[in-house]
Amino acid sequence: MRRANLSSILTIAGHEYVINVRRPGFIFFTLLIPALGVITLVVAGFFSGQAASFFQSQFGGLGGSSKPVGVVDHSGLFVPIPAAYARHYTALADEDTARQALLAQRVAAYLVIPADYLASGKVSSYATGGFIESASSVDEAQLRDFLVHGLLNGKLDPALAQRAANPADVTPVTLDDNGRPRSGASAASAIAGFIIPYVLSILLVVSIFTSSSYLLRSVSEEKETRVIEIILSSVSASELLSGKVLGLGALGLTQVGVWLLSTVFITGGLGALVAGVVIALSPVVFILAGVYFLLGFLLFGTLMAVAGSLGTSLRESQQVAGIFSIGATVPLWFNSLILASPNGVVARALSYFPLTAPTTMMLRLPLTTVPPLDIAISLAGLLIAIPFVLWGGAKIFRMALLLTGKRPNLRQVVRALREA
Repeated sequence: MRRANLSSILTIAGHEYVINVRRPGFIFFTLLIPALGVITLVVAGFFSGQAASFFQSQFGGLGGSSKPVGVVDHSGLFVPIPAAYARHYTALADEDTARQALLAQRVAAYLVIPADYLASGKVSSYATGGFIESASSVDEAQLRDFLVHGLLNGKLDPALAQRAANPADVTPVTLDDNGRPRSGASAASAIAGFIIPYVLSILLVVSIFTSSSYLLRSVSEEKETRVIEIILSSVSASELLSGKVLGLGALGLTQVGVWLLSTVFITGGLGALVAGVVIALSPVVFILAGVYFLLGFLLFGTLMAVAGSLGTSLRESQQVAGIFSIGATVPLWFNSLILASPNGVVARALSYFPLTAPTTMMLRLPLTTVPPLDIAISLAGLLIAIPFVLWGGAKIFRMALLLTGKRPNLRQVVRALREA
């Protein structure tokens, strides 16, 4: 059996990439996401004035108003307005004056504090517009701060009154499995703990399904037209299989890369947020995620190419490929269990099985400190499985491609694997 020729593999990979990257369907689907983003920005920019005016008139309170809130204080507890709150609140003599100021849009809303406020605690809020604006025109947290400060002003030490108005500024701290605070634990890392696992795992699944569709189509078309017989007379089955996986895998990664880059350029603010989240996490997480991404892609790409050779038509090949695709999505079915217990029994079991290991480890790595033994076992499983799949896949690939008009049965598959 002759060795695989690297030059032949690269030639096949280049051919597959160039042919498929020019397909109208690939170009359309790849540019669809960036186009939708650009259209959204253009429409938002064109109608920004009208939209801002509309939302200000209909839901002005939702976005917060630069106008102060009027205060009609019959209790005598909150007027004059302290300097610290003069930006947000302004004293008004009576309800008629407040109503005129509201209708003239000099205030966003006005409050009426009754004389029996200490006993009843009731405050009435008035605003123009619909129910949503009336309910949201006054910031409740800010109002609570203002009222507490007014009640305690002059009765307590100013620092104590200020602390009573704003009693806690909570900073969440995440502990690792040893009870130590995780490095870089902050709001960014907390967000990353939920977002990054999904992004990494979904990117793997998307790239698998994207490239697999082209793998299936390429193999099925060549088999149906019997062009494959001519190709196999010049290169070995392993070279053809490796070249297709490499070329069409690069095609899928190109598509995902275009989507990621377009997202960063179109949403500059989101890109800055993502950059902050990335910095908050350990670089080891991203290195390992990249390793699992590449190994998972090699494993599933080979399986998809073999699936394409087993079917007699594209539809039949897609049905066979669906069996292998389940392995990449199974961990997402158990994401609630994995998120709740990243080092639990379910998460560890899925990490050891090669078909589920890449997606599972991408979910686990940003969430917790994964035991080195789990990483070693999962990587060893993948490194053993990939050569075996390539070796066995090449045998099945050659046998199945040379069969025309029928699908190989299990006995033929077993016999192909036994042959030297």
